[in-house]
Amino acid sequence: MQDSWYGDRMAGLRERKKARTHAAISDAAIALFLDRGYDQVSVAEVAEAAEVSKRTVFAYFPAKEDLVVHRFADHEAEQARVVRGRPPGTGPLTALRDHFLAGLRDRDPVTGLNDVPQILALTRMVRETPALRTRAVRFQEGAGKALAQALRETAGVPELTARLAATQVVAVHWLLSMDNHRALADGQSADDRFSAALADADHAFAVLAEGLAGYL
Repeated sequence: MQDSWYGDRMAGLRERKKARTHAAISDAAIALFLDRGYDQVSVAEVAEAAEVSKRTVFAYFPAKEDLVVHRFADHEAEQARVVRGRPPGTGPLTALRDHFLAGLRDRDPVTGLNDVPQILALTRMVRETPALRTRAVRFQEGAGKALAQALRETAGVPELTARLAATQVVAVHWLLSMDNHRALADGQSADDRFSAALADADHAFAVLAEGLAGYL
C-alpha cells in the first residue's frame, strides 16, 4: 500500500514537472516571438531562454510552429464537444450558436473579441506568418473532422451532409473571429465591438440555419 502511494506521488510530481517545463518553454518562446518576430527567433534561442536543451524543446514541441499553435489546440475539438454535450431537445446548430454567443460575452480569445494586448499580438502573428497560418488551417481541418463525426454520431446526419455542414460551421467561426480581431487591431475596444460582433454572429448563424434547414 505504501509503495503504491509512493509510486502515485512520484508520478504526480513528474507530471507537474513536465507541465512546468512545457509552460516555461512556451512562455519563453511566445515572449521572444512577440518581441522580435517569429521568423527572427531560432529554436536554439528559445531553448536558451527557457534554460533547457534544444532536444528538450523538441521533446515537448515537435515543430517550431507548435510553440505557438499549441495555445489553440484545446479548441480543435471544442465544437464537437459542444454538439456532443448539448442539452436534450437542442439542435446542433442552435447549441453551436449559443456557445459562440456565450464566448463573445465572456471575451473568449477564440471568438476574436479579446483586446488583451498579448492576445491581440499573438493572433496577429498567426495571421501574418505563413507557417503559422498553414498550421492554423490544419487545426480548422481537424475541427471540421471532429465536428462532422459528432454530427453523425449524435444527430444521425449522413456522412457527406455532416462534412458539408461542419466545413461551413468552422469557416463561419473563423470568419467571425477574424472580423472581430481586425476590428480590435484597428483600435476598437472589445466592449465597443461587442454589439456588432453579436449582430454579425446572429446573422451568420441565421444564414447557416436557412441553408442547412432540414439537415441539422
